[in-house]
Order: sequence, then structure tokens, then C-alpha cells
Amino acid sequence: QVQLVESGGGLVQAGGSLRLSCAASGRDISIYYMVWYRQGPGKQRELVASITNSGNTNYADSVKGRFSISRDNALSTVYLQMNSLRPEDTAVYYCNAGTNWGTEWGQGTQVTVSS
Repeated sequence: QVQLVESGGGLVQAGGSLRLSCAASGRDISIYYMVWYRQGPGKQRELVASITNSGNTNYADSVKGRFSISRDNALSTVYLQMNSLRPEDTAVYYCNAGTNWGTEWGQGTQVTVSS
């Protein structure tokens, strides 16, 4: 089985930056893609950014130019660098991974952006 553990959330002022991390652990893991989702207060969960094992990336229009997703395959870790944060970025951010064991989710990390 696979476990995903997110870290790096917190409280930041508008215009600030945060970097989220998501580390995958487990035996004999093959990770095909990793995705960051978020769910803001009263909103549906939405895709923020994704990255394949070959490095192809995709971003929601709302974060293009501000967020950057990257991964360290050796560490089975994905990162989300978030710059120029806005109050509307406030949400619980979830890591999702497609693996040889199936699709896995992390527990989420809270990001709060104050105005």
C-alpha cells in the first residue's frame, strides 16, 4: 500500500509564498502521476496542478504563472511552489497519486492567505 503525507501549509499574507510537499511511502511503489487538488470553504474540490513521471505538467488557469509543480522521483516526493498568494487560494490542499497500487490521497494540509 501507499501512504501520502503532505506538509508545508500554514498562514501567509497575500502576496507571500509557501511550498507544499507530498511524500509517498510504501513497498514497491511505481508512481505514474502526482496531482495537487484543493478545496476551499464552501467549494468543490478542484485540480490545481499535475505532473507525470516524465515531467509533463498541467495547471489550473487560476494558478498559472504563480504556482509551480515539481517532483523528485528518487524521493517519491512532489512539491507545489506557490507564489503571489491570494486570499482566494485559501483551501485545504490535497495530494493525489496514481500508482501501481491504485489512486491514493493524502490527508490534506491547510493553506490560509490573509488579506
